[in-house]
Amino acid sequence: MQNELKIALLQSDLFWENPEQNRVHFTKKFEDISDAVDLIVLPEMFTSGFTMNPEKVAETMYGETVVWMQEIALKKQTAIVGSTVISENGCFYNRLLFVHPNGIIETYDKKHTFTLAGEDKVYTAGQSKLLVTYKGWKICPLICYDLRFPVWARNVEDYDVLIYVANWPKVRVAAWVALLKARAIENMSYCVGVNRVGVDGNGHEYSGHTAVYDVLGHQLDTIQENQEAIEIITLSKSHIKTYREKLNFLNDKDVFTLE
Repeated sequence: MQNELKIALLQSDLFWENPEQNRVHFTKKFEDISDAVDLIVLPEMFTSGFTMNPEKVAETMYGETVVWMQEIALKKQTAIVGSTVISENGCFYNRLLFVHPNGIIETYDKKHTFTLAGEDKVYTAGQSKLLVTYKGWKICPLICYDLRFPVWARNVEDYDVLIYVANWPKVRVAAWVALLKARAIENMSYCVGVNRVGVDGNGHEYSGHTAVYDVLGHQLDTIQENQEAIEIITLSKSHIKTYREKLNFLNDKDVFTLE
């Protein structure tokens, strides 16, 4: 177990429905990360933008994007996480991939599909949370709209870091900011939110507001809105341990089961 976890947050524009161009784009971004980091976090649907045309961009778990992520993870000896469109068994999924440095992949399919955009009509919703154990840290990665549902994120597993990858539009960014902070406070965990910037193929504008909050809800990063940027932040296991032992708020959480 290591006390510190160094994370690179990639706030970026995306090329609409163009996986190949997005892979080239992010390959260049990775080259700009000169520090040794433990984890690189990409936005939601980082190969396409938030498209409701999955048939145009979908790949399999043996496709070019998955292989590319494995190659990058191995080359840089870091884990990579982000979501992309996956086709499997006749269904489309907004699937988060957590790729370990050794190439092992853990997956999470977005539970709360975004009905306002019709995501529920074209993507199959997942049913299970993912808890990743990585370098002694417990990480719970979720996707965008999941942020609005605190029960799904409730820290009943004693995770250390909650991660949201997103395409969260500028028009509702106030909710993004407030909810990321709330998830950190109520779960006494770090909360990381990586959002895109730019304008997508449907004309929706994204302002970023990529952020990291500690267990007390303090924002740790200084990443600029409306700009492509790479922010490297170091998380501390000692910080979590100190405040959980001092305050004990998680000991008083409600007990429940999900059906």
